[in-house]
Amino acid sequence: ESDHLRHVEKDVLIPKMVREKARELCSEKVEAFSKCCKEKGFLMVIKCREENAALKECLTYHYKDSALYEECKQEYLKEREEFRQTGIPAKKRQQKVPTNM
Repeated sequence: ESDHLRHVEKDVLIPKMVREKARELCSEKVEAFSKCCKEKGFLMVIKCREENAALKECLTYHYKDSALYEECKQEYLKEREEFRQTGIPAKKRQQKVPTNM
């Protein structure tokens, strides 16, 4: 029961985590493509093909990485279990409570 994933978790929530991690892992390529787009303006479609191709290749590599998916799945299951125990979403749990109250 605790490892069972609903359709939305398996096909939407975990892939979203994978995409976020892939963007972090490809941050240099994201940065290079963004910089090119800013510099080239309207010509970015033509002038930034190389950067776009490199970014796509990097992201696709990580999207297809079953180890990364599994890592995100385990992280998701851990967060879900903590939520079920505490009733507090992960984002709220990560905010530190002020100690000087």
